[in-house]
Amino acid sequence: MHGLKAIFKKELSDHFSSYRFMILFALITMVSLIIAYMVGMTMREELASVAKPKYVFLMLFTSRGGLFSLVQFIAFFGPLIGLILGFDLINRERNEGTLSRLLSQPVYRDSVINGKFLAGVVTISIMMLSIVLLITGLGLRMAGVIPGLDEIWRMGIYLVISIIYISFWLGVAILFSILFRGIATSALAALAVWIFFSFFVPLGATIIADAFVPDPNPNNPEAILTHAKIQKAISLVSPMQLYSDATGTIIDPTRKTTRTVILMGPLEKLSQARFAGPLTLGMSLFVVMPYILLLIAITAICFAISYTIFMRQEIRSL
Repeated sequence: MHGLKAIFKKELSDHFSSYRFMILFALITMVSLIIAYMVGMTMREELASVAKPKYVFLMLFTSRGGLFSLVQFIAFFGPLIGLILGFDLINRERNEGTLSRLLSQPVYRDSVINGKFLAGVVTISIMMLSIVLLITGLGLRMAGVIPGLDEIWRMGIYLVISIIYISFWLGVAILFSILFRGIATSALAALAVWIFFSFFVPLGATIIADAFVPDPNPNNPEAILTHAKIQKAISLVSPMQLYSDATGTIIDPTRKTTRTVILMGPLEKLSQARFAGPLTLGMSLFVVMPYILLLIAITAICFAISYTIFMRQEIRSL
């Protein structure tokens, strides 16, 4: 791909030198550190006089610090990173006339979109790696617990899933940047998709489940299970739900399923307590592998659509 390296280096330089990136990175880092600090203070107080349990370090990522845990914060606000990085990658250059001049050089058209997407993915990777390392250092300082090898692997897998998830939203932003000439239009369209999947899909899942099983009787286990299954099946349409279930299971070894757990009676509660041991890393990966593959698939499909449309578009000089 002639020109791919040059496009990649140029876009990477633009990302790291832009005020947009600096403000976004500072905001995400600040909120993440505040969450980790609040969780660390709580952990220090609660574990001061007791033996430290296993996997306590991962609690920095799963415990709530105020309104959100770190996993929930990235699931909800992480898409904004991809959207902000990609909503004007193509139409900005088209409006300025630099895209036609660029393609008049010995640069293949596919190198342009591939280089821009790869630069965005690398930027996201560096951002997420920096945040995870900062929180890890803060956790070492505050909790006084060194993560074990299994915890390090789990954090690494969490990082990879997060990069794939945010890269999907980068692909969505690039797609709208190709489809719409107006920068404001592409930004609004990308935000509309994020709002739809983040707010309306969970709300719609609850409404549809209530329509099929209105007011499930607590004494009717089948109605409760049917209501939960319908709500879960519809909510899985959202990439945010896929990401939350995948990372929640990976980062929390005591979570044995991505499904909603409903304990119906004393026997089930006894069974839950009896088999309460943590899952191994391999078993956790086995549970969440369908979700990881779905995230990879929708990311690849989104970028493939963007690639196809861009390669077929007519680009004229202004």
